[in-house]
Formats: sequence, structure tokens, C-alpha cells
Amino acid sequence: MLTHTHRHRQQLRLELTAAALRRVVSLTVREMFTKTVTGSFAGVVHGLTAGHLTETVLQRSKRMILDTLGVGLLGTTTEVFQKVLQYSKVYSSDRSSTVWGQSDVRLPPLYASFTNGVAIHSMDFDDTWHPATHPSGAVLPALIAIAEAMPPKQRYSGLDLLLAFNVGIEVQGRLMRFSNEASDIPKRFHPPAVVGTLGSAAAAAKLMGLDQSHCREALAIAASYSGAPMANAATQTKPLHIGNAAKNGMEAACLAFLGLEGNKQILDLESGFGAFYADYAPHRLPSLDCYTWLLDKQDVAIKRFPAHLGMHWVADAACSLRKHIVSGDEVFPVDSIQKIVLKVPEAKYVNRPFPTSEHEARHSFQFNACSALLDGNMSVHSFSEDKICRPQLKQLLQKLQVEHPNDNKPNFEKLYCEMSVTLQNGDVFTERCNTFYGHWRKPLSQEDLVKKFKSNAATVLSSEAVDGIVETVEKLEDVLDCSVLSSFLRLRAEAAVGYKRQLSQ
Repeated sequence: MLTHTHRHRQQLRLELTAAALRRVVSLTVREMFTKTVTGSFAGVVHGLTAGHLTETVLQRSKRMILDTLGVGLLGTTTEVFQKVLQYSKVYSSDRSSTVWGQSDVRLPPLYASFTNGVAIHSMDFDDTWHPATHPSGAVLPALIAIAEAMPPKQRYSGLDLLLAFNVGIEVQGRLMRFSNEASDIPKRFHPPAVVGTLGSAAAAAKLMGLDQSHCREALAIAASYSGAPMANAATQTKPLHIGNAAKNGMEAACLAFLGLEGNKQILDLESGFGAFYADYAPHRLPSLDCYTWLLDKQDVAIKRFPAHLGMHWVADAACSLRKHIVSGDEVFPVDSIQKIVLKVPEAKYVNRPFPTSEHEARHSFQFNACSALLDGNMSVHSFSEDKICRPQLKQLLQKLQVEHPNDNKPNFEKLYCEMSVTLQNGDVFTERCNTFYGHWRKPLSQEDLVKKFKSNAATVLSSEAVDGIVETVEKLEDVLDCSVLSSFLRLRAEAAVGYKRQLSQ
């Protein structure tokens, strides 16, 4: 018969043995995950915390969020957004989320994410990173839709949103660095439809609090939703790539949460995520103990006008060149031009000598060069039908020839634009742009970024709602309930005044 002391000792030994077994199992699981690339991604997605966020990452990501909200709101005025919204209205759900800029329309979170994602890229006005992708538009709509659809007891803070957003951005950047091919302007797949889908899945998994196994499954499921051909660039279909990335990533995270499984090594295999890149060479991510964010090392480019990023080098060179020929708002002397030479990288889908639509114009070196010469600037209105069809523009386009110097690489880190104009009298003027204003090497000032946001958002929202978003994003890490953003995003004139007054009380 055991004494009380003996029983106590035996119980203690059993507890210690059980604790040791739990540690062994925990270590085994951790080792199992870290042995594969896919497992290491799942570990990072699950394991990163708000404590890992640096001041630089916080400030840069808040700029990205504000800019993305602005271009998304402006994008709700486009034809492609209206078509997608009309389609998405056939869906309904017990839970719903805001369609940005719409006070009377709510959709299930998946389709709110889809339509808002389409709006963000409908004018090609959203941010761009290196290697080349549009990182924010694939992530932010999903997070805002999820946050709003949660019951009041499960609300997420602004810091939760920022952490999940940065996880989604980080996953995209890490994946693209597994391929040298991905560093250049894409030729086959549109990157947001590839890495953006996994970024959205990672961000949604993080916000929803999925465990490490479910994070891994979310990435595997998202890979089967990924991919869109570059042939649809410069068409109304291209914005769907961002909308689908946001929606499909969220759906992948939801399915993983429900127990759906995929290949446990989806990021390790040539037949997995490697199918998108011929030179895919993945490796495990750094340990969380010494983790550094890619966004800490390199900012994103934020555009000053709505067009493919390459057009911004061209526009800056053309605007500088114009000053040699005319002053201020003087009419540009089209008839005095003999020849224009544009030296840019070889990238077929942005080499469009005579664009006929706004989407083609946004992806045309030639159009942006000649438009900037004529007007001295580029803006939202530069891509209207009357601007595209004006006779003076067609005259200049006929005088322009494109050259592709061997040292001018189709790479957003390395490319340049050199532009020369020869006048009828024989005078030649040349300007070169190596880094445009808005590039990560020459970022927009905070004042100019807020000015861009306000100009875009004011096309849809009241001034009170616009100011409310600026104030909320500025202090986002201190906001207790990030769904307040959705409240502003659907407010128009009268409603916005009352709501902001209510918040301040």
C-alpha cells in the first residue's frame, strides 16, 4: 500500500514525464515544419507577432494602406468596377462587408473583397514593389472584409490589421525572391495573381488566428487558385487579377480552417509553386529569433498618376524635355517636331505605338511620352477618351520611334528612360530619368501622399469621411476596432458628419 508521500512522488514523476513528452512532441512538430520551405513559411505566418514590427515597417505599411484605400475609392468610379459589382450582387450571406464608397450596398466578405480588389487595380494606380508586383491590393480588401464581418466580441484592433497586412506583404516578397526571372517586368504570369493570392491567404490566416498546420494548408490551397496570363494586361480583365487574389486567398484560409488539406510541400516543389517560374529555387525562411522584414529594407513605389509603373520614368523624362521647347502652359508646337526617340527597356506588353483605349494607354510607353510632352504633366484625366483621340497626340505618335539599349534592363530597380526630340530646325534636346518621384529610391513625401489620397477619395466620399480615414490610418496601431475604417469607407456627405461626431463623444 502506497503512502501519501509515495503517491505524491509517483504523481510528480508522471507529470514530469508527461511534460517531457509534450516538449518532445512540440520539438518534433517544430522540426517537421522547419525542415521544409512550406513549413518554414507556415511557421513565420503563424509565429510573427506585433513585437516583430519595426517603426519603419509600421510607417511604410500605413502609407501603403492609405494609398490603397484612395485608389480603391477612385476605382469605384470605373466601368469595370460597375460591371463586377453588378455581377457580385447575385450573392448573399448572413454576414456582409462594405463595398467601398457604396452606402447602400453590402456583400458577403468574399465578394466585398473581390469587388474592392478590382476597384484598387481598375486604373493601375496601386503601389508596386520589386521584384515586380502590386502587393497591397491583394491583401487589404480581404483583411478589411474579414474584420468587418466578425461578431462584435471578435473584433480586431488596428495593430492586428497591421500585423496581418505585413505578413501578407512579406510572403509575397519572399516568394518572388526565389526566382531571378521574377525580378524583371513579367512576360508570362501577372505576379499579383500568383504571389498575391498566397499573400492574401497568409494575411487572412494571420488575422483569423489559424494555427501553424492550418497556415500551411492555406498556402497549399491558395497555390491552386493562383495564376493569370499577361496577355490580359491592358484590358478590363487585368483588374480581376487583384480582385481574385484577394478573394481566393481569403477563401483558401477559410477552407484551411475547416480542415481542407493540400500538398504539405507546395512551396518546395517544381510541380508546386515552382510551376510559375522556370528558375524557381526556394529556401527556408529565417528564424523568428532574428527575423527581418523585406519592407524594412525596401519601400514600395507609390504612383503619381494611374498607369503602369514604367510609364513614370517616361513621363518624368518627357516633362523635363518639354521645358527646353516651351515655357509654362504654352501650347506645344507639334508641327515643329521632326523626330522623337524613346530609349526604354524591351517589354512587349507596354510597347503600344497607337493605343485605342484607356487600358492600352496606361500600358503604352509611346502614349505616356507624347501626352507628357503635350501637357507637361500626367493625371487621372490624361487617359480620358478625348485625350486619347486628340489629333495632336496622333501626330506626335507618328513621329516617335522606340529603341531598346542593351544596358536598359526591364527591371524596376535598374531601368531608365532617355528621350530625345529633334526639331525641324535641327536642334536636339535630350533628357534622361533614372529615378522618378514616387519610386522607392525617391519616395513621395507624406504631404504629397495624403494629397493624393484626398484627391482620389474625395471623388466618392465626403470631406469628413476622407479626413476620418486619414486620421484613423495615421494612428492605426492604437485603434481598438479596425472595422471603423469600413464605417468611413461607406459614408457619404450627411452620414459622415454625424458618424464622426459620434466617434468624438
